[in-house]
Amino acid sequence: MALLDSYVTLGCSGLRVSPLALGAMTFGDGSWGSSKEESFAITDRYLEEGGNFIDTANQYNGGASEETLGAYFAQRPGVRDRVVLATKFGGTLDPANPNAGGAGRKAMLAQLDASLRRLGTDYVDVYWMHMWDRHTPLEETLSTLNDLVRAGKIRAIGLSNTPAWWVAQAATTARLRGLEPVAALQVEYSLLARTAEGEQFGAARAFGLGITPWSPLASGVLSGKYSRSRTTDPDSGRAGYAAPLLTEDTFSVLDVLERIARDLGTTVAGVALAWVRQQRPVTSVLVGARTLGQLESNLASAAVTLESSHLAELSALTAPQLNYPHPFTEGVGIGFQQGDTTINGVTSAAFQRA
Repeated sequence: MALLDSYVTLGCSGLRVSPLALGAMTFGDGSWGSSKEESFAITDRYLEEGGNFIDTANQYNGGASEETLGAYFAQRPGVRDRVVLATKFGGTLDPANPNAGGAGRKAMLAQLDASLRRLGTDYVDVYWMHMWDRHTPLEETLSTLNDLVRAGKIRAIGLSNTPAWWVAQAATTARLRGLEPVAALQVEYSLLARTAEGEQFGAARAFGLGITPWSPLASGVLSGKYSRSRTTDPDSGRAGYAAPLLTEDTFSVLDVLERIARDLGTTVAGVALAWVRQQRPVTSVLVGARTLGQLESNLASAAVTLESSHLAELSALTAPQLNYPHPFTEGVGIGFQQGDTTINGVTSAAFQRA
């Protein structure tokens, strides 16, 4: 049985996606990422295991990631239509042109046409806004996305790296105006980056949005290549991102991950990815790979199921300090509202003890 053939629907869309998505940020740049040949091998292996959700962006490696995927699909007839292909807009490829990036209509239409040319396809399945654009009215972005769905150029809409208040405003506006709904959110989420559990996850639950975490291994810190005795990795293209995270708190997490991995006969990466995959409302976890070996390690996590005791131990180690009003509404506020009564299984005493 393939590892990734247990599919789930992406948020409020009808798209069926695998529990691990293949992130293609490394594709097309062999100097730090993956060469064309390595990218092809990685994609072949991912699809062999039943994976069907591939994610890229217009700006990844100056468009080379999309071009690499376009070349891949051109050499493998029939594969494109079996894949849920996602790309992103917003990142500029012409820094001197003020209308080349962002989420305005002019930029979006030009960016999508360029992405479709590079990808060698006439549509993408998920079109993500790569980051909130503070300069463009929400209505302009939503109406343009709606037009692109109606034109058949995109199938579903997603938001990435966007404030939760904007997500809620966008989801509500789309509903009230009869526009194509937002289907999913792409957020940074790992054992070392959990603040999305507050507002982002709250918005996802309220509006039925899927969650696709990026950087679930925290720039490789939780991949197994680092430990108390291994604090550098000269072969990593992202060592600069990892260095600030290698603290005593992180080593404590790595100690537990190593112990659980030994107990379960798996890897540190397998445990860290399984923890992310088993969190609600996570839909599909983005895994990147620079080499085929890294991909194999990440794919193996799909066969790992953590026990409740494992989940609780790891969660307690990195519980995030959420911003106001969470400390109030999730703590003293429970007793303030309901006194000593139990409502929907929640008691104020439980929060007071915590």
